[in-house]
Amino acid sequence: MPSSPLILISKSTVYPGHKSNLGDLKLSVSDLPMLSCHYIQKGCLFTRPPVSIDSLVSLLKQSLSKTLSFFPPLAGRLYTDQNGYIYITCNDAGVEFHHSKCATWFIREIIGPIHVPELVKEFFSFDKTVSYQGHQKPILAVQVTELGDGVFIGCSVNHAVIDGTSFWNFFNTFAEICRKTTNNNNQSIEKIARQPDFSRDSALISSAILRVPEGGPKVTFNENGPLRERIFSFSREAILELKAEVNKKEEFLINGDFNAVEILGKLSNDKYYTVNCKNLTGTFEKWLFKTTAISNTVEISSFQSLCALLWRAVTRARKLPSSKTATFRMAVNCRHRLNPKLDPLYFGNAIQSIPTYAAAGDVTSRDLRWCAEQLNESVKAHNDETVRRFIHNWEKDPRCFPLGNLDGASMTMGSSPRFPMYNNDFGWGRPLAVRSGGANKFDGKISAFPGREGNGSVDLEVVLTPETIAGIESDHEFMHYVTN
Repeated sequence: MPSSPLILISKSTVYPGHKSNLGDLKLSVSDLPMLSCHYIQKGCLFTRPPVSIDSLVSLLKQSLSKTLSFFPPLAGRLYTDQNGYIYITCNDAGVEFHHSKCATWFIREIIGPIHVPELVKEFFSFDKTVSYQGHQKPILAVQVTELGDGVFIGCSVNHAVIDGTSFWNFFNTFAEICRKTTNNNNQSIEKIARQPDFSRDSALISSAILRVPEGGPKVTFNENGPLRERIFSFSREAILELKAEVNKKEEFLINGDFNAVEILGKLSNDKYYTVNCKNLTGTFEKWLFKTTAISNTVEISSFQSLCALLWRAVTRARKLPSSKTATFRMAVNCRHRLNPKLDPLYFGNAIQSIPTYAAAGDVTSRDLRWCAEQLNESVKAHNDETVRRFIHNWEKDPRCFPLGNLDGASMTMGSSPRFPMYNNDFGWGRPLAVRSGGANKFDGKISAFPGREGNGSVDLEVVLTPETIAGIESDHEFMHYVTN
């Protein structure tokens, strides 16, 4: 293998600016299953700021220290008590900060290629670190990598401590404080826009104990399988076109209501049904019944439409036997699904994985609407009762989450186009792109990002075997909606 062009310049520990007065936080039934997962690795690509790299590194360290004062768990460590319960101790042990340099690589070489370059994985610390290792390792590591004409800021965070909602709240706050520090000449920050909620009094907090094997849990997928990764972009216009296709109604509907004039017009021109005006009433009733049924059909969301599009393309590309069960998993936010609801800024994991199952033959032979309906029904059914049933089932059999594609017919959708990934202005402009590291990637792992232009555009980070990704790249239905 050729040597990496990336050079580690410095490595240091950053501590919170103020000592924590937050007590230990018990890991929840949503946190504990993530102990076998890699640290989350997400970051943003920026143009080079109008300051020296030394000044930038100093500014980022100062801002990170201030940010940690508002997020004490990130500067702590995991510990297991004598009963087997696992906690985050907010002991101000600090986080790692890495400064790296890759002067021979430029922005165009990061975002220009069709497939994501392998080098991007090196923009993150703690590669292949399993979250259980947070007992010894820092919970967070930040790496700033200077490129020939830009910088990349990447964060690696323990997945048993944080989910996507909490991750991006931290990243947004880090950028907010960096911006304020630049504008206010390093004055103290007393308040942030989105204060995290560290409460631990919901249904997610359980007395169940997760027993871990000697040495800690391991990931449940092949970390070294041959994979290709590509960012597929979908413009607002393409998304609207796709949603309209999935939700299309017959021409005799007007704004969801039946158009009697259109129906009668059709009937008057149909010789079979208009002989001596016979059968006209019965036929009208049939049209009316059909129209009413269609107007009452549930509308499929843009994102569910996009997931269905991808599910069909990947299933076709995998050439699965028609009787093989295809699975599409979606990670859903439970904060608003529980009753009472959790705070929207609840800190920690509050996610569950919703599976949708269908025969591969049905996924490929039935229409796009049918696939989208299967996904819609799974999401719609995931209410407070379902969330609590998931919790109850886990308590009966505590275990780590079996991430991966064990049967070769599964897909897992993570992240969300609703996350404010492009709201990270550190003081010299918004990100040019969002990228992730090598963490938790396997055949069938999909991550959804908002498009940089906003307004409903979506980027899908798709990780598949080389053969499967080549298949979807030549899939006419799928590529019709792809913008890039």
